[in-house]
Amino acid sequence: MMQQSLWQFIMEQHEKLQTQIIQHLGLTFLSLLLAIVIGVPLGILIARKRKLSTPVLGLAGVLQTIPSIALLGFMIPIFGIGAKPAIIALLIYALLPIIRNTYTGITTVSPIVVEAAKALGMNKSQLLFKVEFPLAMPVIIAGIRTAAVINVGVATLASFVAAGGLGEFIFGGISLNNTNMILSGAIPAALMAVILDQAIAVVQKFGYRIFHKLKYIIPASLIMVGVVYGVTSISHQKITAGFTPEFMGRQDGDLGLRSVYELNVNPVVVSDAIMYKAAYEEELDLISGYSTDGRIKAFDLYVLEDDKKIFPPYYAAPIIKSKTLKKFPELEETLNLLAGKFNDSIMTDLNYKSDYLNQTPEKVAKDFLIKNKLYKKSNLGNAGTVRIGSKIFGEQYVLAEMYKMLIEGYTNYRVQTKTGLGGTKICFDALMNDAIDFYPEYTGTGLLVLLKPSDGDLKKVTKSPGETYQYVNSEFQKQYGIQWLRPLGFNNSYALMMRRKHAVELQIKSISDLKKYFDKE
Repeated sequence: MMQQSLWQFIMEQHEKLQTQIIQHLGLTFLSLLLAIVIGVPLGILIARKRKLSTPVLGLAGVLQTIPSIALLGFMIPIFGIGAKPAIIALLIYALLPIIRNTYTGITTVSPIVVEAAKALGMNKSQLLFKVEFPLAMPVIIAGIRTAAVINVGVATLASFVAAGGLGEFIFGGISLNNTNMILSGAIPAALMAVILDQAIAVVQKFGYRIFHKLKYIIPASLIMVGVVYGVTSISHQKITAGFTPEFMGRQDGDLGLRSVYELNVNPVVVSDAIMYKAAYEEELDLISGYSTDGRIKAFDLYVLEDDKKIFPPYYAAPIIKSKTLKKFPELEETLNLLAGKFNDSIMTDLNYKSDYLNQTPEKVAKDFLIKNKLYKKSNLGNAGTVRIGSKIFGEQYVLAEMYKMLIEGYTNYRVQTKTGLGGTKICFDALMNDAIDFYPEYTGTGLLVLLKPSDGDLKKVTKSPGETYQYVNSEFQKQYGIQWLRPLGFNNSYALMMRRKHAVELQIKSISDLKKYFDKE
């Protein structure tokens, strides 16, 4: 089967790409307009009252240093998910260059010019708008220019809080090992930053004169783009769906819902870190999740029956290069100590402790090993360092800690953990490039995301969990020199879920029951 080219992908996804570009522009322009409205007056204020300049610029600088993902995370409990937290976070990032350049531009106007204006009888207002502001305009616009480019880049993270934008393609592509998807988001974002930068540079070049002519057109244009963004983001459906970026592009995800169930649920794209709580707080009604996630129990969610079987078995097992097993001869036997020690309910309970009761992965892992009489104190060995990777959700952190304790207790190897590596692509690339030695993976993910078999092979190998495991293990050894060690025993497949009370009210038990509430594809 020929690999799809970037152009083919863009043509196939042009409607979705167009929507994402509009959303990205809307987020950037709305936040930039608000930052100008707040930042320029603040810059003028501290230029007039110099004592305020240090605390105001200091606070803006501190806010600028907060990592963007963390800032979005802080916004969620206050503003929920969607455009609001994203716009406020972008506004905060845009403030510093606008305030600082406004302050710098006004305070660096020549005192001789200011004194001459006062000698002509100008009052404070006339002095500001007829002398200081026109002379400071190139510096102020330079700050706006910097803020605009920053916002275009940071706006890619808006998909973390279901605000849309080009980040949906970028993070989906990273999760799915899909370079075309990554480039389809990254290239328009880069072009947007360059075009916006050059457009503002034109205004900067001509200074106050062109700004004075465009002072109504520019804000009106920004507001218009914001309105279009709002229109593209409105959903009129009775059930609001939210899926992770990875789920959106997988056959055992939104693609399967469309092709097998003929369901177009028009989901927003959201991070799984906030997805469950958003469902609990009624901001989302239908979410994609993991069948052993502890938050199902914590938030009383109901897992819909997959009556057409689009979710293949997802048995977990460590994957590791054959050459690594030769390098660390005691490793395979040690890692297989966990084989068969789990079932779905055990893993769900461990995830509940980690995800909802906020027990540390170390504590959850240690308690489990003690209960199963597998725990040993570390040997503090120095026979070599084993590097363990993990994806970015609670279950993987717990499993990584279990493996760390087993290796340190049963062998003389040291362990270095590299947890939270992101989605499948990042973890697998890290393994292939020898940045890590092994990580826990799932047979369904290995099958659909990494191997991508034909439809005929897919039907053959997904008849049972055992056949799926044998197939991925065999193909991984042939194609990558990677072995799947013995499965842990639990099945963590994808699942669609709703609030239990809502599902009962709407009489929804299976995925097919959703057809009454969504358009057919």
